[in-house]
Amino acid sequence: MIAAPGVEDLLRELAPQVLAALVRRYGQFDIAEDAVQEALIAAATRWPADGVPDNPRGWLVTVAARRLMDELRSEHARRRREDAALAATPQSGLLGRPADAEPVADRDDSLALLFMCCHPALSAPSQIALTLRAVGGLTTGQIAAAFLVPEATMAQRISRAKQSIKASGVPLAMPDAKDRAARLRAVLHVLYLIFNEGYTASTGPDLTAPHLSDEAIRLTRWLRRLLPEDPEVAGLLALMLLTDARRPARARPDGSLVPLEEQDRSLWNADQIAEGIALVTEALPRGPVGPYQLQAAIAAVHAEAADVDSTDWPQILALYELLEQVAPSPAVTLNRAVAVAMVHGPAAGLELLAELAADHRMADHHRLLATRAHLLAQAGDRAAAAASYRAAARRTASLPERRHLSRRAAELSRD
Repeated sequence: MIAAPGVEDLLRELAPQVLAALVRRYGQFDIAEDAVQEALIAAATRWPADGVPDNPRGWLVTVAARRLMDELRSEHARRRREDAALAATPQSGLLGRPADAEPVADRDDSLALLFMCCHPALSAPSQIALTLRAVGGLTTGQIAAAFLVPEATMAQRISRAKQSIKASGVPLAMPDAKDRAARLRAVLHVLYLIFNEGYTASTGPDLTAPHLSDEAIRLTRWLRRLLPEDPEVAGLLALMLLTDARRPARARPDGSLVPLEEQDRSLWNADQIAEGIALVTEALPRGPVGPYQLQAAIAAVHAEAADVDSTDWPQILALYELLEQVAPSPAVTLNRAVAVAMVHGPAAGLELLAELAADHRMADHHRLLATRAHLLAQAGDRAAAAASYRAAARRTASLPERRHLSRRAAELSRD
């Protein structure tokens, strides 16, 4: 046995490998996932006291396989499926062998597992929940706490996701060349959504949920190790690092939000910024430029500026114009409006926002209202800005954002 520091990190690294091994062997994703969770819990309980086995992955595979076989045997209605699984799997002494006797296989299907969890048959919330549990190794309780929902609600979501995979008959395999690019985009989008929810929590009393953004960065680092030549994977990791670098400056000691223009940039994480800039610098020349590379480039321009006034806003505007061609969306247009205002004045930015207000996806969104308020204040229309800040505050479910927007409205309403 070896010493047992960092058991939690080790388990989270091994979780997708173990689950992929069981799914490949038994073809029972739903039961295999439950069995792996039980094995992880057993390891988390025993390893800190007993020490980490010499073959931790083999220990987990063996224990999870025993749990899976017990489950198959426990339900008479599944007898036929049990017989098929037993017939297809060499069983010479499996249940009687030492837990860490499972050989370490060279084959690692964990990337295929990530593609399975992000299958288009699943809704985005289901993809996120299943990715965090099956690939991230988080418990249902941890995921529920991160999203501020009851554990029973999250358990139902994960259960429905597993049933959807079962019903779809999705195999544990890498997508073919024709589908791989689209499926990778789905994977990156799921990781991006997880990061965003951690960086700015959409609901609840806290501005951030660092556990989620940290997990998104960890998973994206892992994905980059698996796909080191993909520029969009590098771009997404760069974007996360450059954005997360601002976290120490985003909130005051009382938890209130500090907007970008007021942040103390000396608090930004210099190591994350350096790594992010290096990643995006490496990724951009490789080939077709994707949306994550462009967003990372924009974040890098912000990171390189000493303050808002010294920011290269014309470069940021040019990058947003290119991003709108590559991946148009209301959110991109909203951010471009801010850059337009910084380069051409608030009236030009407000004109673009007026066009965006016709989009039903953004018409009543609190970010559109808050941006309009900000530009109205810059243009000198304090009353209209205050009204727009109040409207934005009513529409956000984040308490720190609501307090910040309400405070802005109150400041503008003073004589």
